Amino acid sequence: MIDVAYVALGSNMGDRHAHLAEARRALAELPNTRVVGISNVEETEPLGGLTQPGYLNQMVALETTLTPHELLSKLQSIEEQQGRVRRERWASRTLDLDIVCYGHQSVDEPGLQVPHPGLADRPFWQRELAELRQETR
Repeated sequence: MIDVAYVALGSNMGDRHAHLAEARRALAELPNTRVVGISNVEETEPLGGLTQPGYLNQMVALETTLTPHELLSKLQSIEEQQGRVRRERWASRTLDLDIVCYGHQSVDEPGLQVPHPGLADRPFWQRELAELRQETR
């Protein structure tokens, strides 16, 4: 079954634009997946209270037959390929990929919550999601 997943991209280390571009390329190459929308890039202040550089954020809409768990696994692989190291929560990162929404599905398990619990607190995600939903109608 094909669903539309919305994936948030963020970067605040190194060549942020290049990290987002590489993530978009890698997402387009996922099996049984097609990019159907790409939001504008937006610069935002970091979350979590740590002193760090600002983020570039963007969201993509994907038509996919991957399950939420399969997609999460692929996203984490893409992050690792871009040099992401998970040390401290809210720390700077080369690339952060989050499943924001996945069709009408809800998942509430350790390590995966869909819709993402941070959606209500991130106005930039709300703007990007609205932009993509308008675009993919």
